[in-house]
Amino acid sequence: MALVINNRVRELTSTTGTGAVTLGGAVGGFQTFAAGIGNSNTTYYAISINSENEWEVGLGTLNGDSSTLTRTTVLESSNSDSAVDFSAGSKEVFCTLPAEKAVYLDASDDPVGVTGTDITTEGDFFSNWTNVTANLTTTLTTAKNRMIIGPITVDDTYTWDIEGTGTLTML
Repeated sequence: MALVINNRVRELTSTTGTGAVTLGGAVGGFQTFAAGIGNSNTTYYAISINSENEWEVGLGTLNGDSSTLTRTTVLESSNSDSAVDFSAGSKEVFCTLPAEKAVYLDASDDPVGVTGTDITTEGDFFSNWTNVTANLTTTLTTAKNRMIIGPITVDDTYTWDIEGTGTLTML
């Protein structure tokens, strides 16, 4: 079971109560959860019935044939952030990326949504930042015992050998 997020996943449901949501087919121009998320996977979801001002955002799990979505963890809702007891009527349930789960760069390319120095500039990671080309071995010195590699474009067969010493070899 993987966490999957995809664009344009939206279905209708007439499910009531606080239990699993029975998915009733894609809204026009959108794809089903089965097509966009896949059987038995988890995803972030939102459900709304606007005529009743009932809504919920959470983490859900699709069953084995993607016909139902179990509301595993409610993140926010119109019911004081608890599971909403949905009333009768047609609702839309769709894949979303909750703001509190997003990590992105702001207009100044500074990271938002992370703490510490997990995402930072190249100079903060390596004292000897190097572009690695084919048939080259280089040692990257890092005080934080981690590195980010990418973007990578490779036209031929390649092997990465990352040793505990911090040596990165592209053969």
